[in-house]
Amino acid sequence: MITYNDKTNLLELRRYKYSLQDIPEPNLYRDNYSYDEVPKVTFNYRQVPMNVPEKIWLTDTTFRDGQQSRAPYTAKQIATLYDMLHRLGGPKGKIRQCEFFLYSENDRRAIEACRELGYEFPEITGWIRATKEDFKLVKEMGMPECGILVSCSDYHIFNKLHKTRKQAIDGYLEIVEAALDMGITPRCHFEDVTRADFYGCVVPFATELKKLMDKYQLPVKIRFCDTMGYGVPYPGATLPRSVGGIIYGVNHFAQIPSELLEWHGHNDFYKAVVNSTTAWLYGCSSVNCSLLGIGERTGNTPLEAMVMEYASLRGTLDGMDPTVITEIAEFYEKELGYKIPSRTPFVGRDFNVTRAGIHADGVAKDEEIYNIFNTAKLLNRPLSVEVNKNSGLAGVAYWLNQTLHLEGESKISKNDPRTAILKEWVDKQYSDGRMTFISEEEMEAATCALLPELAKQAGLL
Repeated sequence: MITYNDKTNLLELRRYKYSLQDIPEPNLYRDNYSYDEVPKVTFNYRQVPMNVPEKIWLTDTTFRDGQQSRAPYTAKQIATLYDMLHRLGGPKGKIRQCEFFLYSENDRRAIEACRELGYEFPEITGWIRATKEDFKLVKEMGMPECGILVSCSDYHIFNKLHKTRKQAIDGYLEIVEAALDMGITPRCHFEDVTRADFYGCVVPFATELKKLMDKYQLPVKIRFCDTMGYGVPYPGATLPRSVGGIIYGVNHFAQIPSELLEWHGHNDFYKAVVNSTTAWLYGCSSVNCSLLGIGERTGNTPLEAMVMEYASLRGTLDGMDPTVITEIAEFYEKELGYKIPSRTPFVGRDFNVTRAGIHADGVAKDEEIYNIFNTAKLLNRPLSVEVNKNSGLAGVAYWLNQTLHLEGESKISKNDPRTAILKEWVDKQYSDGRMTFISEEEMEAATCALLPELAKQAGLL
């Protein structure tokens, strides 16, 4: 069949019709996935075009996948974080949806607490296994949309479900059709898609979903779940590991539009963020994330990272408020007792802290030299200097100016005698055998003792 592509203004030939290959034995891609070796990335040099959708957005799985790796949140904690997600997403709702478990009483209380806030975004959605029993929960909760687990690799179909591909797909389609009968938008979670037979199972299944969508004139969404983090962003990589190939293939051969495609990545091989960005670039409108990347094993794609990726790609935050990211980090540490690794980008204690004296000297002359962007404005996190044995006069001077809010003519230089006095105290700490950095409280106490006039002027005394 020949069709005209309004985006490229070219005729395209779509003669390929992929049918389900109901094979008797599982295809486990042992060339790529030999369990006793690091998984191999192979190439066939086939390039697919970048196809960035007109609109892209984020969705959140903090209260679903994120809760699979930590103690459950209370309903109150979920409502607080949901409110923060709403503010972070901004008036345009760039964080479009937030998914929840439906199983426990606490899950249902949390959903009601979030509903009571009355926000349009993030839209509250559910998640179930592809069973009739679970589907009853969706109807009881009155969910407008619900995720349905549809495992699509032979690892899951044969070795977990103990079914054939046809048996599994038929069962999934039955639940999807039940959702459509009820006017519920099904979101099909293609679990383990980066180990699935793409042309023998994934595309044929997606094609059947497209038929149901046409029959009911209702949307059916597909979430590509890179369950083990095997996806790769490299041009010319082979399926099923090619992120671009997966997005392009389902978009092109199964004719599922970009706004109904979503990427859900895991970080087992440090590729969650780049794979999510690649999904955007090759035709996926939505990327699924969790706050701070908290999720199964190594975690999901960090939502705060994709806020920055969005701004980088679009040249605008589109109303998102990234200062809320700092509020979220503080809530996790102070209210939830979660320890964020100190060097985590955007949210870790040290992400914009410099310790080397030569760096502090550069920062004192021009903050842009050693700060990634205006972190004080965008994240409400001013660049800071931590004093240790390597800080030097420049580091101590910067600490004094920043902590005591000294500006203009009041600023202290590294050549100021008062800087030398405090630096001498710092040096003595380390000459006496100290190994750790000096805390803010210790530095302030030393300033009060050694430079009382300056401390009084700054309000420390």
